[in-house]
Amino acid sequence: MTTRRQTLALGTAAVLAFVTGCTGGAGTDDSDAGDFSGDVKGSITVLTNRTDLANTALPAYAKTFEAKYPGTKVSFEPVTNYEGDVTTQLSSGDYGDVLLIPNTVPVDQLAQFFAPLGSADELKPKFRFADEKAYDGKVYGLSLGGVAQGVVVNKRIWAQAGITAPPRTPEEFLTGLRAIKDKTQAVPYYTNYKDGWPLSFFNSQRAILADPAINETFPTDPAPWQPGKLAYITDGLLFDIVRQGLSEKDPLTTNWENSKPMIATGKVGAMILGSWAVPQMKDAAKAAGANPDDIAFWPFPYQTEGKFHARIEGDYKAGVSKNSKNKATARAWLDWFVGESGFAQDQQAIPTPTGQPLPAVLQDFEKTGVSLIELPAATTNTGKEDLIIKDSEIDLTGNIYRQKLVDIARGAAKGDKESYFADLNERWGEAQRQVMK
Repeated sequence: MTTRRQTLALGTAAVLAFVTGCTGGAGTDDSDAGDFSGDVKGSITVLTNRTDLANTALPAYAKTFEAKYPGTKVSFEPVTNYEGDVTTQLSSGDYGDVLLIPNTVPVDQLAQFFAPLGSADELKPKFRFADEKAYDGKVYGLSLGGVAQGVVVNKRIWAQAGITAPPRTPEEFLTGLRAIKDKTQAVPYYTNYKDGWPLSFFNSQRAILADPAINETFPTDPAPWQPGKLAYITDGLLFDIVRQGLSEKDPLTTNWENSKPMIATGKVGAMILGSWAVPQMKDAAKAAGANPDDIAFWPFPYQTEGKFHARIEGDYKAGVSKNSKNKATARAWLDWFVGESGFAQDQQAIPTPTGQPLPAVLQDFEKTGVSLIELPAATTNTGKEDLIIKDSEIDLTGNIYRQKLVDIARGAAKGDKESYFADLNERWGEAQRQVMK
């Protein structure tokens, strides 16, 4: 989805620890849920990162909801820099009625800002990804649709470079990018450095090692940036792309919105993103008079035991503001939008209600031979990774340290891959030992 993730510096996230909201009221029939009693009527404000849909598709969904619940009014507040601006709004206490939960909010602080929707035991059988914004057995957000992680490509450009199947290793991927540089006019890889948040998708490739327990075990590792380990594989590929001159010439001038027609028309060869981006790139192709079938989704270039693996996970999770004055209508909107609106299907996302089929884009993705894996959230080590991120000041789910990685790789900052990874391991390890002791 547009401007999906852009995590702030962790100092901002740390400030949230000192901000508290008003209480959510008495429990309903489920003691793990907030108070959503009352008539479904009146106005609510929904914060959205979908600036491209705020004046078109979203109001159309709202009209359908308002017809089902006469006397209601749904307004949308589009936010371009969603993570940054909404984090600031959280600190102020005024952040609408329904909103996407910013990734700056650690799981142990969800209850400070959001009303609990129910117990994980109750909601997990009904909704995919329900444990991804849960803490202490309570769920605070429901995904608007699930996505797979991988690489968006213009397969026409790759074919011109002589490559028609997904590369199986980082080395094959780099070789493919070099062929694009040599044989076409396209920029082989586009980092979206300036917007920043697309860099976080290098952290989203957690299934490539085929370890279903990786969310549990990752915070137990004091040195993730070592050869053969996840962070080294993913961040190392980003470093090598930039160091070998296979990305845009000036990352300071990148632009997310512009990148969509660029890849759609063959000016860019590849971007590591989620499957949510595919329909946006196809739409951009249609708008530019290009062939939307040129856009494809490939697995991240790494195989375990001879097979690709890709994570499927919930995209942004929507929650109800703990400070909402109209929680009944806010909850009704959330339940309707997730369960009945058809939004996920329209966006070629995995429907959140269990039992509904995969969208066409992921059916095509499976034909590459990739195994789709939903990684369980940590249980024993719940919240530990957030604490290590905070204490180490390495925004693993964000963009700041990867922007520095790009700067080093392009020669705009001192160091090299080995020295930077050693520094990351040292900072991470020091924080990890304190958190896990």
